[in-house]
Amino acid sequence: MSFVDDQPGDERHQVPEILDTGCPSSDEDLAGGATAGTPQLNGEPPSPSGSPGSAGRDGGGGRPFAFGDLVVFVDAKQRRRLQRLQPGRVFQAPPGGAIRHDDVAGLPEGAVVSTTTGQPILCLRPTLEEYILAMPRRTQVIYPKDLGQILIRSNLGPGGRALEAGVGSGATSLALLRLLGPTGTLVSYERRPEFAELARDNVRRFLGEDPPNWRIELRDVYEGIDERDLDAVVLDVPEPYRCVEAAAAAVRPGGVLLVWLPTTNQVQQMVVALRRHPAWDLVDTTELLLRPWHVSQESVRPEHRMVAHTGFLITARRVTGPAPLPSRP
Repeated sequence: MSFVDDQPGDERHQVPEILDTGCPSSDEDLAGGATAGTPQLNGEPPSPSGSPGSAGRDGGGGRPFAFGDLVVFVDAKQRRRLQRLQPGRVFQAPPGGAIRHDDVAGLPEGAVVSTTTGQPILCLRPTLEEYILAMPRRTQVIYPKDLGQILIRSNLGPGGRALEAGVGSGATSLALLRLLGPTGTLVSYERRPEFAELARDNVRRFLGEDPPNWRIELRDVYEGIDERDLDAVVLDVPEPYRCVEAAAAAVRPGGVLLVWLPTTNQVQQMVVALRRHPAWDLVDTTELLLRPWHVSQESVRPEHRMVAHTGFLITARRVTGPAPLPSRP
């Protein structure tokens, strides 16, 4: 992909998912401000609840573009820029030239539009992956390659009940909400109000509404979890070992605890705590490395850069037996 997040202070965006310049993740771009590419977290407000201008739960449903829609403009070098269609606004293309938003509204998704200098630009709605890589953030996010593992290993599905702690910028919230569907329930704990508000804004921008099945609580997960009979708990906090007992009380028998951590010492501390607790078993730790490949008529080879370490995923199952199964050394 060719997204670049130019928010200051987040070094984790330097991964091969993000190769070329071309997609500033400013709030103003996402919310439809007049100046494309200006990094700014507090630009115009997100699309109002119920706006047609989101990718939505159905990804747009194949309908033509409308004002308020999020659109990814892709040039011939596959550089992507994300903007919201607004009357009278102009997209300045990286190869040169411009495209009027008025000329895109009404076109089918996947249409190719020429800039004023004759450069072709492909117009698409953003996938969830593209949106997460481009959305405004003040915190490190769990990247799509790790989110995929979280979703499949959580064993969640439509109608499930989940809790996440450490909302950050809302990337995990978006992924879980899509998996749970409108009949599921997601509760999110976040102790910092500015992060909770940013996550709420990012979810609203993508879905076009405040999901009625999602609740954000301003609270510290280290102080306990009120919910019970959950199918899964996802922790993205620095000291998750402090939550082992509370998670055991919250997760139903057979449910899953998932913990995302960036460093080995955190992993060791968490795994030891889980293996000492009688309510958790099948503790597993994984790291996912993603290597893209260059494929052309002339050659097939790995790309020069790859998405290597971003973090570790620990999973454990809630059990009711009197003693845990023998753990691996």
